[in-house]
Amino acid sequence: MAEEAATKGRVNWLNTLTVVSAAILIGTEVLGVGLATAWAIAGFFSLGDIGAYVLEALFGVGGIAVIVAFLRAATRIEPLVER
Repeated sequence: MAEEAATKGRVNWLNTLTVVSAAILIGTEVLGVGLATAWAIAGFFSLGDIGAYVLEALFGVGGIAVIVAFLRAATRIEPLVER
């Protein structure tokens, strides 16, 4: 068990801070744009409240998928753990 702990790397706090900060900034923008787009489409086509909620859920899930893809790519470029 002690050998496994020794082979694990140290956390690179600068890279971690960079990735988390960028994820918060980009995630907020992507999610906001997704929800605003769903609201605008629902209003344009007069889909009502239920239609707006459905579109917001769909665009929200799409936004979360973009955030996850960003985090995966960012952690490949900026490794969070030094090995």
